[in-house]
Amino acid sequence: ITCPGVLLKDKQELYLSVFVLGQYKKTQCVPAVFPLFFQEKLVFEKAFANIVDPGDLVKLLEFDTAVLELIQLIPPVGKVLATYEENTRDFLFPDPKLTHGHRGLEREILMKRSPFFTGIAPKLRFSTISLISDGLLSSGRSHIQ
Repeated sequence: ITCPGVLLKDKQELYLSVFVLGQYKKTQCVPAVFPLFFQEKLVFEKAFANIVDPGDLVKLLEFDTAVLELIQLIPPVGKVLATYEENTRDFLFPDPKLTHGHRGLEREILMKRSPFFTGIAPKLRFSTISLISDGLLSSGRSHIQ
């Protein structure tokens, strides 16, 4: 996460919380100095037992929301400094862009600042990899995972 020229007045560590497919995960904490480096892989898995058509899965993902939050460990519960929300379909499967990232998979988004955060909006650079596979349930019906 980059945020040129921004110095945080509070020095407590920060982490990124990610909510995707109904699952919450967070990164390890890092020092409160930009740029923030989270060199982690967060893995989210979900089985959709009643979905047999990939088109139905796309529709379902359009109604789900992916939420990312940059949180600083300020007692008592932490302070949300910036957020990003997008429907899960567009988060996992973004439209192709005319420009490419360094490796073709990298994306950049601007997070929305909270009232607690002064300065420009933080820019998050990340990549996603999605795998859709089908399998059989014990009852014999197929499903998409």
